[in-house]
Amino acid sequence: MFSSKQFFSDALSASITETRVNDPDFAWRAARVRTRRERLAPGGKLNILAADHPARNVTKVGADPLAMADRRDYLARILRVLSTPRVDGIMATMDILEDLLAIDGFLRAAGAPTLLDGRVLIGSMNRGGLAGSSWELDDPVTGVTPATCQEWRLDGAKLLLRVDEREPASLKTLVACARAINESNSRGLPMFLEPLPVTKTEKGYVVVKTAEALARLAGVASALGDSSRYLWLKLPHCEGYVTVARATTLPILLLGGESAGDPTPFLRQLGSAMAAGPNVRGALVGRNVLYPGDEDPLAMAEAAGGIVHEGWSVDEALQSMAANRGRDMDRLSRWL
Repeated sequence: MFSSKQFFSDALSASITETRVNDPDFAWRAARVRTRRERLAPGGKLNILAADHPARNVTKVGADPLAMADRRDYLARILRVLSTPRVDGIMATMDILEDLLAIDGFLRAAGAPTLLDGRVLIGSMNRGGLAGSSWELDDPVTGVTPATCQEWRLDGAKLLLRVDEREPASLKTLVACARAINESNSRGLPMFLEPLPVTKTEKGYVVVKTAEALARLAGVASALGDSSRYLWLKLPHCEGYVTVARATTLPILLLGGESAGDPTPFLRQLGSAMAAGPNVRGALVGRNVLYPGDEDPLAMAEAAGGIVHEGWSVDEALQSMAANRGRDMDRLSRWL
């Protein structure tokens, strides 16, 4: 069982708040000195952690309705995942990125190896379509902008586009996404677009995970904006993923969705997706890596990274977990 408190103490969490109060530009300065990688995907593939759910009013994991609302625990899991070089980086809202940059600044000041140098940092742009709200599909940019991404020396931006053909609000989000892609293109900023066909049920909007629905929307998403040259797609797994992969030449990253509470199902989906086409180039996953049941998030991240970057089989990935479970739990405490 992973102990987030052992890995990331309450005192370290409190030091972030103290820094926010007494030196609010600390994270900004840390961003200015961070070493960026020269190319987005040097090996042609990416394994990125997603950590933007709380800003969407999504905090539930399994039976715990507030699992992702505990910011210390959430940061501990994020930092645990970033402890492996098999994770290329993180996509998150600015508050999360600023917390991580502050911790990176603490490590740099202590003469310790940093966690964010050479990593891909992606800003999550539209978080206003709050889960369960009456305006959920009307989702303009309410977070970081392409201009801010550039100022903070981030490496990309991310958009969510949920489309219900019966909901006029989806058109507003479609237009907002096109404008954001245009602005990103003008700055040479990579854009990660998550186009999801959805339908409304008694429990809210759910993703239509069929090859037909995903392939059709992939075609729509690929054509958004004035150019697709910096565009990546983030798409969920489904039966017949080959059909989805063949709907575009854009690079595709697999998303994970709700945590299964068990590493095996997602790793099997990832292995299947990576074999579906040459344009499936990795994963952009959150809850299934951060909350893999009783498993250590580091072990899960290593397993997913092995499939993406090393071409491991699912069985090899599962076997790797024993060697990584509980490893380097003092990664932060021996410096901070």
